[in-house]
Amino acid sequence: MDRARFVFLDRDGTLVHDGGYVHKVEDYRLLPGVVEALRSLRDAGFRFAIVTNQSGIGRGLYTEADFERFQRRLLDDLEAGSIAIEATYMCPHLPDARCTCRKPEPQSLLDARDRFAIDLAASWVIGDHAVDVRLAANAGCGGILLLTGHGAEERHKLGDTPVDAIVADLPAAAHHILTHERSVRS
Repeated sequence: MDRARFVFLDRDGTLVHDGGYVHKVEDYRLLPGVVEALRSLRDAGFRFAIVTNQSGIGRGLYTEADFERFQRRLLDDLEAGSIAIEATYMCPHLPDARCTCRKPEPQSLLDARDRFAIDLAASWVIGDHAVDVRLAANAGCGGILLLTGHGAEERHKLGDTPVDAIVADLPAAAHHILTHERSVRS
């Protein structure tokens, strides 16, 4: 049985505009090219999960119900574009909580691996924070930093964390992955 290939997506600054602790449905704005980029990855056999740190919940800035309403809007939008998100892994804790569900800890990807029979070495993490790239390294996935959202500032926080690519946006990340896939197979 072939193991699944996934793209694990950060949410804020990767899929949707990040104005800071984004949680109000009226502030929801899908970033340009997201649906088309995900379609190209889907057509190449990738499946999707969202992995997001939401410390605004732990800070008391919004509730899990607020998160769920915003998330439902995103999932409905993606579904309307024929994109299925198989799971959402959300950490509501503060950065110093030392939990295992907060990126860059790999627990969410390990849980997804076990649930969906994922080949992590053939999978990718895409996000606009250094913790997304560290998550990829910690789980044995490819890692791509986007310059959307906080990426421009975050690229300087990578240190010696291995990164497969630093690209402008999700469409550029999809292109990188598809190019990499072709070169690996040829």
